[in-house]
Amino acid sequence: SRADVERALAGASSSALRSATSSRSLRQAIAAAMSISNRDIPHYYLSKGIDMDAALRWLQETNAGRSIRERLLPVVLLIKATALALRKVPELNGYWKEDAFEAREEIHLGFAIALRRGGLVIPALHHADDRSLDELMTALHDLIMRARAGRLRSSELTDATMTLTSLGDSSVQTVCGVIYPPQVSLVGFGGIMDQACVVKGQLAVRPLVNASLAADHRASDGRRGALFLDSLNALLQEPEAL
Repeated sequence: SRADVERALAGASSSALRSATSSRSLRQAIAAAMSISNRDIPHYYLSKGIDMDAALRWLQETNAGRSIRERLLPVVLLIKATALALRKVPELNGYWKEDAFEAREEIHLGFAIALRRGGLVIPALHHADDRSLDELMTALHDLIMRARAGRLRSSELTDATMTLTSLGDSSVQTVCGVIYPPQVSLVGFGGIMDQACVVKGQLAVRPLVNASLAADHRASDGRRGALFLDSLNALLQEPEAL
């Protein structure tokens, strides 16, 4: 049942997570949650191609002279822009519980992390909208290391108010995700790829990323989802302001 899944995930302490990654119990709990999601949540999907030229140019300039450990990765721009876009569309940030939407003021982005032994965990980057890019980069590195070592805190496994999944290190163009209950939305990013597009009336080749939104139609509608993607796009065109 939904209650069984929520109890299994909420009870995942650090020691339980170590056991789960070896026994596959965590994967089974996630699989159960995804089955509930597909069955019970009326998903709608929207997608938008985002020009990353300005973002990547700014990133190259910012990383110049930094050590490898201090460099920012493109995904951290996606994380911060997603968090800020959620401020404009609060219907995507929160939970569907007991037949009602529960909006959350805090923005805790769940970040999907693949485990080396197989399986997936989605720990939360707390207060992602209030952190600087450097703080988010440090927090993301720490979260990935602890996730793969089985040292996540239970709050990190249950606090996420929206999930972000990125396949930026692959050749996949579009990610159509499944909402992780009781959340009401998920944003997915494919790889950043050179694609032909029209820029100011001229054909050009630009680095584009496809951003896709999966959202719960009980909590929001397509117009609000489109506003989120438009806001995300606008934020990524001014990376220096993130």
